[in-house]
Amino acid sequence: MKLYEVGDEHELKAPTRVRFAPSPTGTLHIGNALSAVANRTFGDWMLLRIDDTDPARNLPGGEEAILADLAWLGLAWDEGPVRQSERAGRYREAAAQLGTDRFEGTTLLREDGTATYHLASVVDDIDFGITHVVRGNDHRPNEPLHRRLHEALGTTPPEYVHHGLILGADGKKLSKRAEGATIASLRDAGIPAEAVRAYLEELDLPKHDVHLDLARIRRLAIEAIAALGDDELAARTATDPQYAPVMRGARD
Repeated sequence: MKLYEVGDEHELKAPTRVRFAPSPTGTLHIGNALSAVANRTFGDWMLLRIDDTDPARNLPGGEEAILADLAWLGLAWDEGPVRQSERAGRYREAAAQLGTDRFEGTTLLREDGTATYHLASVVDDIDFGITHVVRGNDHRPNEPLHRRLHEALGTTPPEYVHHGLILGADGKKLSKRAEGATIASLRDAGIPAEAVRAYLEELDLPKHDVHLDLARIRRLAIEAIAALGDDELAARTATDPQYAPVMRGARD
């Protein structure tokens, strides 16, 4: 538990419990990676949850790709991965407590008995004691409904913290097909993980949407490569350490 100062005294501060909850749709979009880094920085304890209740969106190997991206970025979690597909009984139990499969016009359980995003997310946040939900501004419209679901289930809603999105150069939604839009594409381009992580940490929790700055990522890549020891640089490039000095200053 963290300590904070009140006057001349130190008091215990309850741990901040957060969750990163991607859908298993393949390699992480850099905007999702921003949420992952923000949660890890903000939270004392982090749950990795796989939101896989919508089979139409799930891709084979999608979860494995996400785990690989998080590992490459050096992001660790304290519990998980917890898969929503394995908690169907708990969601049906919560729907029974509410006495309905729909809530304020929103479907909670599909005809096949599986939970939709709204019910599953709220129930998981309850069961895992999530104190703060840190996510992109695109989820802001969900907050009122989620708060009311918490109240209907007799629980206190967590604090909701929304951050700006990473957009393309044209100011529109950044497609996964765009250059540098996914963690896998940056890795494949030879950008060091340290540079990508540093870029996302610099963004922190942006209040407004930002444009993807590949030039900044490349500058950070140069710094990251320059900071690597000879043996580490040689290992990453599969070359002899004697050539490391001439490789410094490279962008990738």
